[in-house]
This record gives sequence, C-alpha cells and structure tokens, in this order.
Amino acid sequence: MRAPHPPAPSPGPPSTPSPGEGETCLGWFLLLGRAVAPLARGGRARGTGRGDGGEGPGRAALLLLLLTSLLGACARPEPPAPDVVARIGDQQVRYSEFEDYVAQTAGDSDSVLASDVLSQLFDQFLDEKVLVRMAGDRGLLRTAERGPRDAIDALLQKSLDEEPAEEEIVRYYERRRQEFVRPERVRLRQILTDDRAAAEQALQQLAAGEEFIEVARRLSRDPSAQTGGYQGELSREDLPPAFADVIFSLKPGEVSRIVPAEYGFHVFQVIDRPPAGVVPLEDAREEISERLRQERADRHLAELVREGRTQYNVEVHGRNLPFNYKGSYL
Repeated sequence: MRAPHPPAPSPGPPSTPSPGEGETCLGWFLLLGRAVAPLARGGRARGTGRGDGGEGPGRAALLLLLLTSLLGACARPEPPAPDVVARIGDQQVRYSEFEDYVAQTAGDSDSVLASDVLSQLFDQFLDEKVLVRMAGDRGLLRTAERGPRDAIDALLQKSLDEEPAEEEIVRYYERRRQEFVRPERVRLRQILTDDRAAAEQALQQLAAGEEFIEVARRLSRDPSAQTGGYQGELSREDLPPAFADVIFSLKPGEVSRIVPAEYGFHVFQVIDRPPAGVVPLEDAREEISERLRQERADRHLAELVREGRTQYNVEVHGRNLPFNYKGSYL
C-alpha cells in the first residue's frame, strides 16, 4: 500500500512542437520582414507609383509590432506536459516516478503526507537522480548498477577508502574527548528460565561448584545460552532499574539471587567491572577513523549534489506538482 499523497497529474499531449511549426514561424517572419523593409525606408508601395501620404510610417510601426510579437511567440519554449514535474539536463522527470519513490521511501501509511514532507522527499528524489546521472556520465556504473545506492557508492569510493591522517585522528580525539568518557560498566552473564523451580535448580548447581557457563547452556532459554549466557559490557543506563540495582551490587565473580520478571526468572553473574574513565586513544582509534571517513563522505556528497544541480540545470515545474512545493530547487 502506497503512502497516500496527491494523485498524479493526467498526462497531456506531447510537449514537442508539431512538425512544420518551426517552418511556419519562419515563413511568417520572412513575409512580414519583406513587408516592413520598404515602409521603414520611407519608399513607395511596390507597383503603385504613389506616395503613402503618411500612412507608410504608421503601417510600418504596426507591422514592426506584429513582427516583434511573432518573434516572441516563436521563441517561447513549449510548456512541459502536465505529468512532467522536473527536467534534469535533457531528461524529463514524470510524476509517476516520484510516486514510486514515495511508496518505497515512506512505506505503508494511512495518513496523507503534508506538502513540506513531500517537498523534502521530492528534493531527495531529484538529488538521487542527479547523482545517478553524474555517475553514469563519468563512467562509474556498470550496466546492472543504475540505482541511487550504486551511484553514491561509486562517487564516494575514494572518500570512503582513504584512511584519515594520524594528525586528524589525534585532533578529533582531543577536541571531543568528552564523547569517549565511559561510565562504570559490568561484563555480564545470565541464566533465564521459564519458572522459579528451574532457576532454583540453577542456583543449586552453581552452589555445588559447577561453572556458570555450563549451567547456562543446560538450563537457560535465553538466545545467548550457547555462549554461556554472555550479555556483553553494559552500563547502568543500559539496564532496567530493577536489574541495575541487583547487578551493580555484585562483585566480579558473584552470582545474584533469583530476579523475577514478567517473562521468566533471571540469575546473573558479574564477570568484571570496568571502571569509569576516558577510553584511551588507541582503543578509540578505529571508531574515530570510521567517523572521520563518514564525515568526509558526507561533505563530498553535499558538494556533488551542488555541482550536479548546476551542471544539469535542474528545473522543477512546480505548477505540475499536486502539492505546494517548498523545496530547495526553487
């Protein structure tokens, strides 16, 4: 089901001039030109042998006016067909293409999309078409690769592959050190059972000296059971409050009491408690490199869109859009 938005304009007649239209304009232009020339020079009407008696200048002015009007009419470009909503270079863009884009992007929706939302989607739609055109013209796409994602990947390949310089990484880390402050965390395992009896059985086996990993594999129904119930490294904010209070009261290696929940019964074990602090540069290096590559790619993409809008002289036919277009192509 497509996201409801205004219906497509009805296709109109072709916008290209009919055969002979240009020749008709040229014929009238030449005919009027021949009529105006002798009058403008103050000559006599050919073949009459009589003066114009003052009528020549007035008639010449009228013919000149008609000639100017005809010239303007012949030079005026034909309006686009009603279903053509934009032009990218010599490529016409039809509203049905935008309808398909909205259906794919916005998905199913029972609400009517507002004009400002449709305007933003229309800008994105045109930007993607510009990038596909640009990547194709640069020979960066294979025949099977004609989608926006393929075009963007091809245009940004160098930006994404190029590794940031060491100076960039250090400068980023120093400027944004606060972003690499980590709160106290726990490395956690859990056993999750359907009933209290199974959870009590797990506690008994742990008290008898069995390894938490082995008990979790046998008794836990959590998806992590095969990895010994490992939950990863979590901060207090990552946990429900009722769980956080119990878990953060445990020392490394300790096992919790049974913690009931709506969907079962938990038994937790804290493996380790990394303290709060700033992540060292070496540990943050990979994350910083990825951030820098993505920022560079985002800047390059914005530059490519601006270049493409100018290169292809993108024009929006706002009157043919069935919503109040307020986008950036105006």
